[in-house]
Amino acid sequence: MTLGIDIGGTTINLGLVDGAQVVKKLQIPSFPKTATLDDTLIYLGDQIERFLVPGVKQIGIGVPSLTDPVKGIVYNAANIPSWDVVPLKETLEARFDIPVFVNNDANCYALGAAVKIGKSLPTVVTVTLGTGTGVGIVIDGKLFSGTHCGSGEIGSIPYEGADYETFCSKKYFTARGLDPRVLSRQAGAGDEAALAHYRDFGRHMGRFLAVVMYAYDADCIVLGGGIANAFPYFSESMWEFLRCSYPYASALDLLKIVAMPEEDTALVGAASLA
Repeated sequence: MTLGIDIGGTTINLGLVDGAQVVKKLQIPSFPKTATLDDTLIYLGDQIERFLVPGVKQIGIGVPSLTDPVKGIVYNAANIPSWDVVPLKETLEARFDIPVFVNNDANCYALGAAVKIGKSLPTVVTVTLGTGTGVGIVIDGKLFSGTHCGSGEIGSIPYEGADYETFCSKKYFTARGLDPRVLSRQAGAGDEAALAHYRDFGRHMGRFLAVVMYAYDADCIVLGGGIANAFPYFSESMWEFLRCSYPYASALDLLKIVAMPEEDTALVGAASLA
């Protein structure tokens, strides 16, 4: 059995994973922005200790940053100010004396999604829409992450005076004083103002997914993270602007785009790092 952990800017999810099934899980708040590095490592370690039941043989962790997956070092974690250079693998192995594996959180989500999608679609690209925007790439069942796990960091590409992440994540809504969960409920009730916000969000998403297609020529794009729950409200405008921004219609006719916001996906992927 493996303990899978998905660290985000807003929440941290922990789950005991047996095979491809999450048998027990817990969601806790992420680290306070003012927390020191030592504070965060103690907090994380204490939560891990709660899950270390007999039979847990390793820990897999997804983090929102560049990583050295061999040494398990985390660099410049997004939305965690104190995580500049963090020897996470070394620190946790010293405390718990079991193997620890570390990778980018979007890569972990991609591994989990690829398991659920199956082998019929060779190139699967995942886009996590949460506090930030992460991209993971799985080709023929194998993770493609680049030298520093940065192959999917295309949310940082400049766009409309900022970057794509600013317009394709929770940041789009908070910048406008909106709560995505409340907005989703309003859209579900037919509120036109809420639906208009999602149409505009879909416009940005369509342009971002065009970049994804130029970069990776995917068979399937899987949308994850909390914002993916609102996929029905922005999918139409997303497809409209994707088709306007990416000229290869035959590729788009074959492309599958699905929403898979389940938290278990990232946990299964993190556990599979072991």
